[in-house]
Amino acid sequence: MQATMLRQTLAQAPLAREILRAGPRGGGLCVLTAGVHGNEPGGVLALRRVVASLPVARLRGRVAMLVGNLAGLERDVRFLHDDLNRLWRAEDVHLARRGEARGSSERAEQQALLALLDEELAQCGSATLLDLHSTSSLGPPFTVVSGPSGSSELALALKVPLLSGIEGLIGGTLIEWFGALGHRSIVLEGGQNAAASTVDHHEAAAWIALIEAGVVAPADAPARAALEARLAAGAQGLPAVVEVGYCHHLQPGEDFEMLPGFRNFDPVREGQLLARSGPQLAREVRAPWSGTLIMPRYQGQGLDGFFLGRAVG
Repeated sequence: MQATMLRQTLAQAPLAREILRAGPRGGGLCVLTAGVHGNEPGGVLALRRVVASLPVARLRGRVAMLVGNLAGLERDVRFLHDDLNRLWRAEDVHLARRGEARGSSERAEQQALLALLDEELAQCGSATLLDLHSTSSLGPPFTVVSGPSGSSELALALKVPLLSGIEGLIGGTLIEWFGALGHRSIVLEGGQNAAASTVDHHEAAAWIALIEAGVVAPADAPARAALEARLAAGAQGLPAVVEVGYCHHLQPGEDFEMLPGFRNFDPVREGQLLARSGPQLAREVRAPWSGTLIMPRYQGQGLDGFFLGRAVG
């Protein structure tokens, strides 16, 4: 029911690559991206909400709100050919800039998105990226970071758990590329893909990022305390930092099915049966060690079955 409602809301306005690009150039830039995965509409809806009450004429810096996988969003699938959030390695970006990255819908999407990012970055001083995502499993909001130390500071300002170490287990992400340029770069996983609360979390995080980037004055945004409380309520009782040390990688075409009922941040014990994989799902997948379960995959696409971590401190 919630998924249907979000899709209906998304369809109320035409999908476009640019939700907003506005504000003076040459100073601070805040990039807000959404829909990099096509089955994650919450970020797009959240950015539309922000735009509706954003005082554009009083912006102190530049804002670019951009949508990633338009074709995926139209079809409600994570991707059509390639995971758009794994196409940001240096060689892939080089091909996209040369117009040679052909052969898939997502590579065409990347080329269009990259052109806008390059244009904005070429005319800014400092830059901040908040990439809005969600998960197929239920659970609270959390962040992932890349780039300079300021990225972690911004992530912790959102008052939700920060996952450290995950950047060493997956590659080619948009925040990895952006952070390697020396800019603050974070992902907010706002909650379950179809949950209305995910849109609320994304909206709150977007406002905080705009304030932290210095492009919106605090007086021109909703009350900061209320924004932080909205996010903190979704992550109540969880550790501030979780160090991720394991990813159950899947082979292309491998059948995989999580056991039902797992949520983000569920505790699991070593040897616990978590999933089944392989032909006829005959192979048991058990936890290699005791820890915290992160992003169990309850969708048909993607090569990350689940992650494991442990609380820090």
